[in-house]
Amino acid sequence: MPSYLTLKTVVEHESEVRRSRFVCAIAPASSVEAAAEFIAERRRLHAGATHNCTAYVIGERLQKGDDDGEPGGTAGTPMVQALVGRGYSDVVAVVTRYFGGILLGAGGLVRAYGSAVTETLDRADPVRMVPARLVHVSVSHDQAGRLENDLRASSYPVQDVVYAQQVRFSVAVEDVPRFTDWVATLTAGRARVEVGADIHVPA
Repeated sequence: MPSYLTLKTVVEHESEVRRSRFVCAIAPASSVEAAAEFIAERRRLHAGATHNCTAYVIGERLQKGDDDGEPGGTAGTPMVQALVGRGYSDVVAVVTRYFGGILLGAGGLVRAYGSAVTETLDRADPVRMVPARLVHVSVSHDQAGRLENDLRASSYPVQDVVYAQQVRFSVAVEDVPRFTDWVATLTAGRARVEVGADIHVPA
């Protein structure tokens, strides 16, 4: 899995092209539902705008743009291309247009919507997400306290802890063999280690 960029917070920027105002807001979105919620919020905020065009990129494969009444392919597609071209994923962008009375033509619209996104990304503070594996470590209760302390003090981010018959820690790991050896040493080989799903974590 390749690394990618994403955002922690919303970034907003406004530009003007031949009297039309373009207000772009880009937000983190790890799911289609989160993207849809942000889009709905922006459309409520700018209910009087001429267009609220949208784009989102979720994961490696899910990309969608919406022209919201602009000529086909002149808004949503260049917005998606701007996000992907900069290496972003798990983000949603909404570009709100207030028409200024001068037609831009198809080429002008493509440039305006694409530039609205790239100019906003220029002002962002991106987070680089790198590939890792989710590793589950199960230990007895008498070992759990020490292992948790060591994990919290290490460079391995703990994602979840479940207390049941045993205590199971879910940990984000980039180098699985090295981590497995580390856990074996800490627990005298008494831990059960299971390698789970591919995930991304902040670099």
